[in-house]
Amino acid sequence: MLDLTKLTGQMQGLSQHLTQEAAASRQRLELAQKYFHDACNRQNLLVEQQKKWRDRILFANATPAEPLNTCTNIPTPPKVHTIIATDGSQISPSHHEIAYCYLLNIGRIVIHYGQNKHPLLDSLPEIFYRQEDLYMSRKWGIRTEEWMGYRRTTSEAVILGELAISIKEEIPLLAMVDGSLIYWFLEQLPSDAREHILPPILEAWQQMQEAKVPLMGYLSASRSIEGINFLRLAACPHPSPDCMSFCPNQQEKVPCKAFESLRDTTLWTTQLKPGQRGPLWRSNARILDLYHNQQIYFCYVHVGAEIARIEVPEWVVKDQELFDQSLGLMLAQVQKGYGYPVAIAEAHNQAVVRGGDKTRFFALLEKQMIKAGLKNVGTSYKEARKRGSIA
Repeated sequence: MLDLTKLTGQMQGLSQHLTQEAAASRQRLELAQKYFHDACNRQNLLVEQQKKWRDRILFANATPAEPLNTCTNIPTPPKVHTIIATDGSQISPSHHEIAYCYLLNIGRIVIHYGQNKHPLLDSLPEIFYRQEDLYMSRKWGIRTEEWMGYRRTTSEAVILGELAISIKEEIPLLAMVDGSLIYWFLEQLPSDAREHILPPILEAWQQMQEAKVPLMGYLSASRSIEGINFLRLAACPHPSPDCMSFCPNQQEKVPCKAFESLRDTTLWTTQLKPGQRGPLWRSNARILDLYHNQQIYFCYVHVGAEIARIEVPEWVVKDQELFDQSLGLMLAQVQKGYGYPVAIAEAHNQAVVRGGDKTRFFALLEKQMIKAGLKNVGTSYKEARKRGSIA
């Protein structure tokens, strides 16, 4: 139980700290705006330097594919269209439960607009209990709980691809996922482990490309600094952005790090009006070298309530009409969801495993184990005791 009386004394220090951070953030923003205008005037030169010194730059940065001062109004979407989305949840494995296993539950959403059709709102559960499912990741030093999350990401993409190719009508479609299409966690995985996660995702994306169903990742409250880091090239005091030669120790205070902790969304709040998008960027994340022809582009959109980061594969960007239409459908979803895409929110609601669901799951599992002739079925004494209290 949380003792709020004892916690109150710490709140004053927290509020003072946040006030100081807000003031420092305003200073960083003013400095970033200065270098933003500088970068607008010599964008081509900075892009050339970025390309030339890519292997010597020690911070992640993206490449603008359009003028930095781009502010484009998003078009009105067609009335007749379909939105599909997936999201996942899970029951984690525990040695204190009646059986060591885990469950993935993928929510599926298909919403038809202007077509007088019933939506699809359901979920697909899958239980993992075999030795190879539970312990295969241990040989790479990956905990089962982490591996479960990676498997969930793959399942979300595969099921989304299946939904996309199942819709045969020639109407505007949009496939949406919650979060980034750049799977940063893959960087830390051994190549053998990545082979179990990434190829099925890329295959599902290829299916959507062939079916001409645009894929979009929606990031709310994005913490990305890839765009801001491009401005560090403009702030570099050296003749070339050769970090490995001039600034090998990244802990040093150098001019280009003066606004390092500023987020992209903070800058674009000052540049965009509601219903507008900023320039397209091509991500240079190292892990994208494994994506083959599925390179990822992103832009920032003022959706009204916030600045959202929108990610799409390269093939969507190359079709300007398809890209603009997708942004229009996305913005309509945000408006229908009062600040967040309604299809993604509903996919989450379908997927989430609540406390009652977990209890019923283990009750069903216990019944099946007893039916199979197993004895001494039950939770550990520790787990049983924690579920009760003498207070």
